[in-house]
Amino acid sequence: MGPPHVQEVPAVTTTPQAVRRASPRTRRPATPVAPEPTAGLLPQTEPVRLLDPDGTPLPPRADLPEPPVETLREMYRRMVVGRRFDAQSTALTKQGRLAVYPSSRGQEACQVGAVLALRDDDWVFPTYRESMALTARGIDPVEVLTLLRGDWHCGYDPTVVRTAPQCTPLATQCVHAAGLAYGESYQGRDTVALAFIGDGATSEGDFHEGLNFAAVFKAPVVYFVQNNKYAISVPLSRQTAAPSLAYKGVGYGVPSEQVDGNDPVAVLAVLTRAVAHARAGHGPYLVEAHTYRMEAHTNADDATRYRDPDEVEAWRGRDPVARLEAYLRSRGELDDAAVAQIAAEAEEYAAELRERMHAQPTVDPLSLFEHVYAEPTPQLVEQREMVRAELAADAEGDA
Repeated sequence: MGPPHVQEVPAVTTTPQAVRRASPRTRRPATPVAPEPTAGLLPQTEPVRLLDPDGTPLPPRADLPEPPVETLREMYRRMVVGRRFDAQSTALTKQGRLAVYPSSRGQEACQVGAVLALRDDDWVFPTYRESMALTARGIDPVEVLTLLRGDWHCGYDPTVVRTAPQCTPLATQCVHAAGLAYGESYQGRDTVALAFIGDGATSEGDFHEGLNFAAVFKAPVVYFVQNNKYAISVPLSRQTAAPSLAYKGVGYGVPSEQVDGNDPVAVLAVLTRAVAHARAGHGPYLVEAHTYRMEAHTNADDATRYRDPDEVEAWRGRDPVARLEAYLRSRGELDDAAVAQIAAEAEEYAAELRERMHAQPTVDPLSLFEHVYAEPTPQLVEQREMVRAELAADAEGDA
């Protein structure tokens, strides 16, 4: 059998005009460029900074107006008092008056800046390291230290001071903050919740669940990550490969920013914008502050085992208190007399705290059995009655 017959098809020659007439599809408008999915979500590639480490102001930015100078003066005052409180609390652990104390020395700009960015009726969700922030918020320092003293779970009434109990479990406050913020918004109130987070907590599931919930339901919450470079002894490089922790908001549709956490002016400016974003109904905002923990993780930690002394010394030159003081002096808003007056106030604050903490608290042993169960179990009732009998016997023996 010969090869199949193949019919030759004459070549078709077309002109550009013929092609345009051949199909109406060629006349459709140009496809618009798809918007960048991360537009408005990505943080800047470098942390926002408005002051050099020596306090010299950088060129002003229209998108981040500088806070009023009276607010900066108050910020300086609270930072100085807060640092003295922190030092006194560290000393109290050595004297056996506190079981443990996580210092926030070096993070004063973050601790105080977050408080000043909020209204009194906003909510704060702290970690165990936010004692300075809570005192800067006006909470009685003895009540703040009650948890670390071991007397009760929380020494203050959260509903009165609009501040959740300090939490030791990592990142659990992220979900709580999202829920409260959504509840406030649902009831028509413009309350903002701010959740403090450590860099280590960003690896916990609660952090991601909180961000996702807040983004989906547009909860007015600000997630404030204090990246102090170490999750106890684990450096940031062993925890994440992200360019910065601020980029973790992109995956949930949460706008983010990173800031020099030792620049008080920049911290307050960035957080003020983040709070305004949340309060306006635009949903959550993530801020990462690059800062450094100057002291050990707690008094039970030996930071020399995992940190180079030269690294610590380098960060000492970026002191946020000294930076703001230099800036305010350069503007004529602070002088030697004012600095001395604030230092004296800080010493008085520490002396009163020391005196009150040295007073032995009156403790009722039977209170151990309160708030354990809504309905005490038979075993708990039995144990309580045993303690009650022992106390009665001791009282009779002393009579």
